[in-house]
Amino acid sequence: GPAAPQRVLFPPTFSVSEIKNKQRRHFMFLRWKQQQRKEKLAAKKKRRKEREALGDKAPPKAIPKTIENQRVYDETTVDPNDEEVAFDEATDEFAPYFNRQTVPKILITTSDRPRGRTVRFCEQLATVIPNSHVYYRRGLALKRIIPQCIARDFTDLIVINEDRKIPNGLVLSHLPDGPTAHFRMSSVRLRKEIKRKGKEPTEHVPEVILNNFTTRLGHSIGRMFASLFPHDPQFIGRQVATFHNQRDYIFFRFHRYIFKSEKKVGIQELGPRFTLKLRSLQKGTFDSKFGEYEWIHKRREMDTSRRKFHL
Repeated sequence: GPAAPQRVLFPPTFSVSEIKNKQRRHFMFLRWKQQQRKEKLAAKKKRRKEREALGDKAPPKAIPKTIENQRVYDETTVDPNDEEVAFDEATDEFAPYFNRQTVPKILITTSDRPRGRTVRFCEQLATVIPNSHVYYRRGLALKRIIPQCIARDFTDLIVINEDRKIPNGLVLSHLPDGPTAHFRMSSVRLRKEIKRKGKEPTEHVPEVILNNFTTRLGHSIGRMFASLFPHDPQFIGRQVATFHNQRDYIFFRFHRYIFKSEKKVGIQELGPRFTLKLRSLQKGTFDSKFGEYEWIHKRREMDTSRRKFHL
């Protein structure tokens, strides 16, 4: 009689991408994915059954690998007891702030003739940072603004740059002697674009939380952010400004927390929120021509591994 039809078995080296017909290739790919999913679920079920059978004797669950916990070691990661770092920080440009000799006074300005969204962002940023003043720039070079700021006891200058009406950059310059950090800015959300937002922020000085700034460079940037805010938070205001560094992206959030009971605390986001990515850190105040750079992000040379971070 006729031979029984053979079930087609793919050779072990066979790859779906070798199928020339696009539809057929897509169909086979979906089938392969389905098969993978089935096997994964079966393995998971089996593991769970084994754990249940072992009860208390089950081995501890494995910690999943993430980009963060597989991070390439950075030799500039700061040890809390490092005396050299302690000395540097006792004598750096921010020491007068941390020794409470200076009180932060911040000028927030913009690129030339800002548009609506950038203007609103600056206004909202001024409600987050106490003792900050917004100045709309009309044709005045930053070089000219800086001496005026220093003469009026401003401790920091923030410049918000925009592209096609969207805020896309932030320059933070510590006065009178620098340093100056340039950030790329993205994902800006203004107050009215935040769901379930709290009432407007109050005048209270917020707490500042800096997460995950672990290297020497990270420490410098963290100190820059910290010194924008007055030293003594007014906890009665329950407002918190958070700079959270994850994979060299700095996420800014502004919250108010609410004690619902002795054990329960709720938080409301007040906004605005934005994300920063450090482009460069420059010694001294703003000087695009002759500035001496401490650090510049050079993607092709520096980002050799997806697990390497600089902050």
